[in-house]
Amino acid sequence: MDGSGNITDARAQAALAAYDGPPDYRVVGQHGIYPTLTHDEIERFNFLAQMNRFLAGKVMPGVKTAFDKRVAPTFKAEHSRDFKDRHEVRKALAKDPYWQLWSALRRSTMETRQQAGRWVTLRQREELVERAAALIGADSDRLVLDPDLKLPRYVEAIDHHCMPGSYHTEYGPGDVANAANYDCGLFATTGGMLGRFNDGGGQAVARWVKKNLPDFKPKRILDIGCGLGHNVLPIAQAYPDAEVVAVDVGAPMLRYGLARAQSLGVKNVTFVQANVESLPQFADGSFDWVQSTMFLHETSYASMQRIFKESYRLLAPGGIVAHVEQPQYAATMPLFEQAMRDWDAFYNAEPFWTKMHEVDLDAWLVAAGFPADSLIHGGVTAVVDKSVFPDAAEDDGEDYGRKAAWHVVGARKEVK
Repeated sequence: MDGSGNITDARAQAALAAYDGPPDYRVVGQHGIYPTLTHDEIERFNFLAQMNRFLAGKVMPGVKTAFDKRVAPTFKAEHSRDFKDRHEVRKALAKDPYWQLWSALRRSTMETRQQAGRWVTLRQREELVERAAALIGADSDRLVLDPDLKLPRYVEAIDHHCMPGSYHTEYGPGDVANAANYDCGLFATTGGMLGRFNDGGGQAVARWVKKNLPDFKPKRILDIGCGLGHNVLPIAQAYPDAEVVAVDVGAPMLRYGLARAQSLGVKNVTFVQANVESLPQFADGSFDWVQSTMFLHETSYASMQRIFKESYRLLAPGGIVAHVEQPQYAATMPLFEQAMRDWDAFYNAEPFWTKMHEVDLDAWLVAAGFPADSLIHGGVTAVVDKSVFPDAAEDDGEDYGRKAAWHVVGARKEVK
């Protein structure tokens, strides 16, 4: 390095040119309610982003090699047959030392990411409360909270993604800490695959609908399981003349979501605290579009069927329901891939993940009332700024959860 701070060593320059890791955390979008990070906190998240990318890109392929060379042959020698399902594959993998190494590192990285985010947000919790209140200001009518709401067990009993307190815990009046934790750590978890504002999923949904349903002009949109708003705001921006209602059970998420919307100039979203299994405050046929983005896997077997039926009730004739999730465990997906994707259910506090991805969503939509010939399927990939994230996915192809690509499943309500 010369006196100006420029790198002069040819090998170092070549290494930088060949670098394919995530960008620096400092490119993350700093909207008005985003927590403030110190230099060390930023570098901690940079390390975690690098570690996650390393585990996914360099270590995980070795699990497949171990499976092909050790795990599968050993199982066949012991049982005189191949694996019959993903559960047998998962249990056999769990005995292999290479899988144990990968799994332990991945779990440790997630726990470290959550603690890093908690340190960032809890130390400035009171300041974040004040900032949220100031941003919401006179628009508090767009935040409808229910302090008496009974949380469903699939939310209350689980620390999703190893985040202590999950989405709903409040540490004091007006709290937004866990929402801020979730937001500021998403970059580290995904390595930047969701873009500058972690909203690439919502952007992808809006782009897919405009491309595939060009004549669809929704006047009222319902986003269920909206979380901190990062996926619903791009939809509201894409349809600025629509009234958007975002529903979640977590008050901290809703406060943060509205503050985020205010800071980004999005004025057509109302955030409502409610259980999406039953929304009697909304009339039959009162929405043109009911949608969710990566939400269903955090519900339960029984509740998801109620959600489908409630979505049907709420849709106007000709309206669309669309759910974005990682793909179902179809027969075309190898058992090894199914078992690897099941990791989240057993080690990342996502217990419904495994069951949700094996159910027949088409059959459940039909059972909810949608005609079988009205079903909708598609694929979306996170929309990000390629100048900042040059290695972001560019197509809607599937790689079993290792990039920001998801499936769309939905239906159109018949016009009688």
